[in-house]
Amino acid sequence: MSVFITTLLVFLVFIIIYQIGKASEYASVMRGEENIKFKTNRAIAWILVAFFFLGLYGIWECNEIFKDRMLPVAACENGVKYDNMFFVTLAVTGIVFFATQAVLFWFAYRYQATPSRKTTFFAHSNKLEILWTTIPAIAMAILVAIGLKNWANVTSDAPADATVVEVVGKQFNWLVRYPGKDNELGKRDFRKISDANNILGLDWKDPHNMDDIISQKGELHMVVNKAVKLLIGSRDVIHDVGLSHFRVKMDAVPGITTTLWLKPTITTEEMKQKTGNPDFVYEISCDQMCGKGHYSMRGTVIVETQAQYDAWMAAQQTYYAENNAPSAPTAANMAAPKPASDTTPKAAVKP
Repeated sequence: MSVFITTLLVFLVFIIIYQIGKASEYASVMRGEENIKFKTNRAIAWILVAFFFLGLYGIWECNEIFKDRMLPVAACENGVKYDNMFFVTLAVTGIVFFATQAVLFWFAYRYQATPSRKTTFFAHSNKLEILWTTIPAIAMAILVAIGLKNWANVTSDAPADATVVEVVGKQFNWLVRYPGKDNELGKRDFRKISDANNILGLDWKDPHNMDDIISQKGELHMVVNKAVKLLIGSRDVIHDVGLSHFRVKMDAVPGITTTLWLKPTITTEEMKQKTGNPDFVYEISCDQMCGKGHYSMRGTVIVETQAQYDAWMAAQQTYYAENNAPSAPTAANMAAPKPASDTTPKAAVKP
């Protein structure tokens, strides 16, 4: 019954609107349709002019309101280049936007219908078509070239002295692995993954794994003014390492290792002072929808001095020690790594 009443009401509303339109049409004929049309056109032309200037004022006010809520300064060398690219793009597109909108509204006012103006029609203009196709194409090609150059820089080979760190996405947190004293990450095997004691599937036959450190809290420590190469992967679905303060991001894809490198230039403590926020932290966000817990997939980045980084590393326990020998020493005083015996059960072999 309620559906019938609703349908009937909608039908009646349409009838009322139709009748109002017809009454307006009859009134126009009685008062002189042509005269009313020209007056309406003029009023609309002035309204569009007012709308243009009000729009410019609105853009200015929005900029004043939100300019202090933008991201703080880029915190790495690569980020500065991306910011420059962004501002160049914004300047080019901004100039085009204001120019085209000004012409659009000026045309609406200047060429409004009047009793003395006749409409001129032409099918096409080769010169105009070449002009408005060639210029935007050249501008876009230049902007794309700048973007490709910056992208190639971030994904190129990292400096030889760069610290190598592995970042692995897992529903719904980040796992960060650091090389130990041998400064080399060991091999991984997805068949050895176990949430109980081998969260990344480290191959214990590889001696380089014996001193590796894994942060299951998603803490990425970086040394200021020193390049860091990130080896990025995923343990389950596609994630995305988002480092907005450093202006870089990269997909974390199962079965594929993606890489990028950056050189942080502002420590966490310095950024706290710049932002006036004593609780400021750099963030690793997941920028790819990865499941129902996507919103909570967050890690932290700590940018510190070399001395602070060394002290933090010295206080960490190796992942092997955490899961196989709880009383083992920390990474600072651990002996040279030795291959661990393979604890995988083997079938008995008869002599």
